[in-house]
Amino acid sequence: MRTALSAAVVVCAVTVVLPGAASAAPTAATGPVADSGAGVERISVAADGAQADDNSAGASITPNGRRIVYSSSAKNLTSDAPTAGDKVYLRDQRTSQTTRLGYLAPVQPPVISGDGEYVAYPHQWMNNVRIGHYQVSTGRSASGNCALFTCNQPSLSADGQSAAHASLSYRQQTYGQRVQVEDWDTNTTETVAAFDHTDPSRPSISGDARYLAYQDGKAKDVFVRDRTGGTTSGPIEGPSKEAAIVQLSENGSKVVYLSGPDTYVHDVSSGAAQLVPDVRGVAIDPTGRYLLYAPHDANGPSLTLRDLRTGTDETVANQPASAGIDAVSADGRDVVFQSAADDIVPGDTNAKSDIFVRRFY
Repeated sequence: MRTALSAAVVVCAVTVVLPGAASAAPTAATGPVADSGAGVERISVAADGAQADDNSAGASITPNGRRIVYSSSAKNLTSDAPTAGDKVYLRDQRTSQTTRLGYLAPVQPPVISGDGEYVAYPHQWMNNVRIGHYQVSTGRSASGNCALFTCNQPSLSADGQSAAHASLSYRQQTYGQRVQVEDWDTNTTETVAAFDHTDPSRPSISGDARYLAYQDGKAKDVFVRDRTGGTTSGPIEGPSKEAAIVQLSENGSKVVYLSGPDTYVHDVSSGAAQLVPDVRGVAIDPTGRYLLYAPHDANGPSLTLRDLRTGTDETVANQPASAGIDAVSADGRDVVFQSAADDIVPGDTNAKSDIFVRRFY
């Protein structure tokens, strides 16, 4: 698919109502966590500081670094933790409190809105997959508009009002996959793109919900939709004419994608791409300045944070470790990651995968 895609708007009801243009310039985070200095901390712990008794994974962090959401099969993280199965937990770094969100097991890592107020994650429901939405301050929950579809790959706007996802009809597979955006304020669902296949589209929405980046997984193309301007740009691709999306920065200025063995950071405004050779991009910070990547060289650090403006690198983890999207807070201050290594922090004896946060200043 090498031509611009048109948008079709479909009005649909959703189960509950939950609560301008993006700039290419970096944005500052508000209300950061109190400065506790540089270092690394394990955050998948119980209220009394005890280490988790089972594996934790799939962490995402808010731009201000205060809230971290992840999944875990541990049974001792909260007083109401279930006795079996993965559940989603939210860690508040300011209060050092951990809260369980929902009873259903996630089938993909949870995501959190930029303001830390909403969390979403796909879960199995009967014969399909739905996306559960949770409001942190009230504990309210709802499922998105996926009654006739299986929905996954969620991405939330900064205020949690807009949620992008991929959907697929489980009754008529010939429908193929759709890239959609739900708006809980207007009770509408916008179909941004439709494909005749089931390859992943990995939608990634900007903080103000104006821009949506996604891929045609079959054609190996990446596109960016300006929902305000009503235009779609792309395909965005590397020299190999193939691309796989990693993430759109929260301010909508940069799109990270993979092409061949390299990573590219595409500037949405200018159309120029910055090459980061021989690495696998993992995430980008909300301002579009800091790239988290995994070097292909197995002899080096497993995760590295690059300042794209200065070209300087900071080691996130020397031990075997991994991370997902939304793993970097604004201005590269904090990075969340998972690792089963037992020498990242003292007293790690549980022989399980834990969630850590690396603070650089």
